[in-house]
Amino acid sequence: MSVFTKVSHSELQAFLSQYPVGDVVGFQGIGEGVENTNYFVDTEDGRWVLTLFERLNYDDLPFFLGLMEHLAAHGFPSAAPLRTHAGRNLVELNGKPAAMVQRLVGQSVLFPNIAQCSAAGGVLGELHRIAASFGGAAENSRGSAWRSHTAADLLPHLRTDARALIESELQAQAGLDLQALPQGIVHADLFRDNVLFVDDRLSGVIDFYYACRDSLLYDLAITVNDWCFDTHGTLNAARASAMMLAYRSRRQTTAEEHAAWNLVLRAAALRFYLSRLYDWIHPREGGMVHIKDPDAYRRILEFHRTQELPLA
Repeated sequence: MSVFTKVSHSELQAFLSQYPVGDVVGFQGIGEGVENTNYFVDTEDGRWVLTLFERLNYDDLPFFLGLMEHLAAHGFPSAAPLRTHAGRNLVELNGKPAAMVQRLVGQSVLFPNIAQCSAAGGVLGELHRIAASFGGAAENSRGSAWRSHTAADLLPHLRTDARALIESELQAQAGLDLQALPQGIVHADLFRDNVLFVDDRLSGVIDFYYACRDSLLYDLAITVNDWCFDTHGTLNAARASAMMLAYRSRRQTTAEEHAAWNLVLRAAALRFYLSRLYDWIHPREGGMVHIKDPDAYRRILEFHRTQELPLA
């Protein structure tokens, strides 16, 4: 949620005239994340998050916004997109597709405790259950083809040890068919900064702009890798157990998923190792750009290549 596109007060006020929100009270750019431009916006009638989509186009966005509306309508703690006076949830601002969504209460946690990890695992299971009745569909833009293409782009720029690791892992991943595992709508980016808490109560899930149809287990693997490892690649087994047990209380995993679990964890780690390497080597311009350390995910990948984490 970096700031790539600047928005002035007058531009924002003109944009907000399309919505039933009143005048601007205040707004502030959000410097976290890496994909879109985001602002906190306070108006006379509420608190909102304004997103300008830097890479997604108008054809992609109805799926994401529709999914958020579907989840919110079924009691899931997702921010519902705000509609304009004309009934639209997607408009244009400074040449970019833009949307306003409710600003949820709570804050993300950097060092989650056992109860918070359990809550995150449970809410992921609920997402998979509720999203099963959503009619939309989208392919994973960061799937196996993306991993192979991105690796080919990056390898000439990397040290010998990093090249060897990625080439070896791509060979191992050739034996994994995520499409053969149970499929559904996944968040695909349920990191700690995309889940909000008030104390230990989970109050919101945000940033659905990587959501797609893919392996449900892959979504769990992404979440476990972020929530249950530190930046040194050290596993917190108690967090992982709590998360996996809470998830499985909402959706029972299959024997095929248990057999594939280690490779799925590795695929999830490789995906974020590659995306962070790409942002490191090909940085994007912007007023507030947050680039995350790729080596944190290299260490998680190396853990899974040498040790087994059972699907509790």
